[in-house]
Amino acid sequence: MSTGTLYIVSAPSGAGKTSLVRELIQRTPGLGVSVSHTTRSMRPGETDGLNYHFVALSAFERMVEVGEFFEHAWVFDRYYGTSRVEIEKRMALGEDVILEIDWQGARQVRAQRPDAVSIFILPPSRTALHERLAGRGQDDTETIARRMRDAVSEMSHFEEYDYLVVNDDFNAAVGQLEALIGAERLRTKRVQAENPGLIEGLLSAQPPLR
Repeated sequence: MSTGTLYIVSAPSGAGKTSLVRELIQRTPGLGVSVSHTTRSMRPGETDGLNYHFVALSAFERMVEVGEFFEHAWVFDRYYGTSRVEIEKRMALGEDVILEIDWQGARQVRAQRPDAVSIFILPPSRTALHERLAGRGQDDTETIARRMRDAVSEMSHFEEYDYLVVNDDFNAAVGQLEALIGAERLRTKRVQAENPGLIEGLLSAQPPLR
């Protein structure tokens, strides 16, 4: 059995990352997403343990102190972090795992796991991004303006990633992500690890067929 691949997916708020990843997982067997810990409040419709593990600030800080996180970052006045144990266990079982994290977290992960595959999701335009943020109906004008500024800052780090996907047409973007996952699963080392008997049989010294 081969070890699963770790994927990093980042995007500015409003680019559609969460929706894309959700659809990608539904279409792709053997691919899952890490459930992050956060100190932010639960939003309407969210479920603890499904969307996030919602924890108090003091609990999060204790987890940081004992090294429980694979990565953690301060984003929008809240902490977010990814469980190291959860990720390593799932990958050891051959599952591909997606980390939905910002550029700060992505840097932390790449420093520890240079083999991670990183993907950045871009909106088709600033206008479209603003419309998506405003369309949520959750934030006031000042908050939306701040999120736009933060989005520009986030997008400035796109060159640090292996792949770029522009989420203009949703289905097209999901298709591009599917193609990317499929290509990574065909890397030589992975196919070799998953098919040891095949490779050995093809290369073994045997009498020629008649």
